[in-house]
Amino acid sequence: MRSSTDTPIIATDRVSRMFGDLTAVDGLSLTVDRGEIYGLVGPDGAGKTTTLRMLAGLLDPSGGRLQVAGCRLPAESDAVKTHMAYMSQRFGLYPDLTVDENINFYADLYGVTRNARAERLADLLDFSNMRPFRGRLAGNLSGGMKQKLQLICALIHTPEVLLLDEPTNGVDPVSRRDFWRILYRMLKSGVAILVSTAYLDEAERCNRIGLMDRGRLLAEGRPEDVRRSLPMHILALRCEKCRQATRILHQQLSQAASVDLFGDSVHIVCRQPEATMQQIRQILQTARITIKDLAPITPNLEDVFVNTVKAAAKASPEAATTGQPTAMDTTENSAAGTGSDIAVQIDALTRRFGDFVAVDRLDLTVKAGEIFGFLGPNGAGKSTTIRMLCGLLSPSAGGGRVAGFDIATQAEAIKQKIGYMSQKFSLYDDLTVSENIEFYGGIYGLAGRRLSGRKAWAIQMAGLEGRENQATRLLAGGWKQRLSLACAILHRPPIVFLDEPTSGVDPLSRRRFWDLIYDMAGRGRTVFVTTHYMEEAEYCDRVALIYRGRMIALGSPGQLKEQLVEETILDLRCAHPQDLMDDLAGIDGVRDVALFGAGLHLQVDDAKIVSEKIRQLAGRLGRTDVAVAPIAPSMEDVFVSLIEKEDRLGGKAQ
Repeated sequence: MRSSTDTPIIATDRVSRMFGDLTAVDGLSLTVDRGEIYGLVGPDGAGKTTTLRMLAGLLDPSGGRLQVAGCRLPAESDAVKTHMAYMSQRFGLYPDLTVDENINFYADLYGVTRNARAERLADLLDFSNMRPFRGRLAGNLSGGMKQKLQLICALIHTPEVLLLDEPTNGVDPVSRRDFWRILYRMLKSGVAILVSTAYLDEAERCNRIGLMDRGRLLAEGRPEDVRRSLPMHILALRCEKCRQATRILHQQLSQAASVDLFGDSVHIVCRQPEATMQQIRQILQTARITIKDLAPITPNLEDVFVNTVKAAAKASPEAATTGQPTAMDTTENSAAGTGSDIAVQIDALTRRFGDFVAVDRLDLTVKAGEIFGFLGPNGAGKSTTIRMLCGLLSPSAGGGRVAGFDIATQAEAIKQKIGYMSQKFSLYDDLTVSENIEFYGGIYGLAGRRLSGRKAWAIQMAGLEGRENQATRLLAGGWKQRLSLACAILHRPPIVFLDEPTSGVDPLSRRRFWDLIYDMAGRGRTVFVTTHYMEEAEYCDRVALIYRGRMIALGSPGQLKEQLVEETILDLRCAHPQDLMDDLAGIDGVRDVALFGAGLHLQVDDAKIVSEKIRQLAGRLGRTDVAVAPIAPSMEDVFVSLIEKEDRLGGKAQ
């Protein structure tokens, strides 16, 4: 029986799922209405994917009741598939089919007629910038482009229920913004959307969210209500040496419950903000660190997420992980010495695949001990560049040196001096944790006591004590991520290449991972990292932005924000800001309107004139809740602005 319009289209009632002795979902009850986006957030292993798989009819519950689009599960799991679409974390693509062939396969599967799919396909290809790649085999796409193709396949028809399991994992900020525009358009037709996400700014855009941990909901409600649920205060500190300030405050600040880097600022959680601010000023004055700004702020969802999960999981094995190497790592040579102050040097580096130029005459120098960020949209050439630097792919022209060795002629020597963590964790799922470490230790020539010592360090670093004999495929994403890093640096290389290492990993795991990166850089190692999390770009000493294979910007995060955003950024806050996007885009002087967290960011020519026009528009529409103010640009604003500037100057690739 189909559901009526006044009842939830998705409903779970005390649902549980067991895997042997493990309780993955524990008495979960939630509802989603038509025309609503419900965001499911939580740490790795919280039970989000298991919940979505049960709702998709792919996994039977161990207890409780589920109903989707009027179909009771699991009894009507076949019938529910005609009313829904499900996008899983694992690519459901056919690598030997082209982009067009994959899309048409899914359109046929969903019964979309040739005429009906044409207009929808045009929108999806434009939002994803996949139009130039329609004839390319899916197996030859980059990881991020595969993710976007799967999005297109899931959205080629308009279902009643849309289940999305981290759909924008590995997708660049420009495409993520466009993807959410598509979702909002679907909402207007009454589609119910349940999405799990590792991006907390995306959770801000949901009508309601559920914070899940160890199979249970810890908090639920509208994003603003969940933000208010944090029982403590948040202070935001901006200073010139945020990384150093974070370390010092973590050690000396007795007033704070936690101290964490967040983008270009430090967030301090405390109960007594005035007393804590006084102590912070005293500590940083003694350390000779100048404070630019220190003030209480409204908690964002990431603050709530991190502190709620920390409080709820104090007794869990992962919560006990400090993320710091053991003493053995500090006593050995840091292996940072390459005999030069230059770790990576490339000149006119070029790589072609047939007529396609993936990397176009790149020039770049990376200093030893530097954390260097490599940014760019999907398909820009980041991973291709890293593969050439690691000796895994030969350049078509130009060249370079890594750790003093030529990338074209001394690839084997380079491999002994680097650690490489690819986009897809390079672990063997059928091996245990211990076996993976021993396998990589053998590759790097470690044996006997040296291997035993490094193995103990790797297990401690990854937080996997007691899980040494567990199959790697059963590990949550955060654990896999740290284990993959540990295996990549068992031989203590002076240079480490990390290709989107935190893609799809929850905020708490990302923060712990960056603690490890800081530790490596502090010991003199060079870290070359790609990322789509723009707050992570803030943590780098310098960043380069690559687009269509070419370098379009290079400098410190502060330099890029100060020098490379020509427009003023206005921050607009109101209820349902997506409903105003088209009207705002029509205002003279507005160059771009984009979703940003729970609000909108507008690139404008004159903040004063445009702000007045926005107030007039809000008055005509009867919107009394609109607040607008100029703000300093974020790294995401810089990223989007530079990409769009390149498109305006050169035209979009055809």
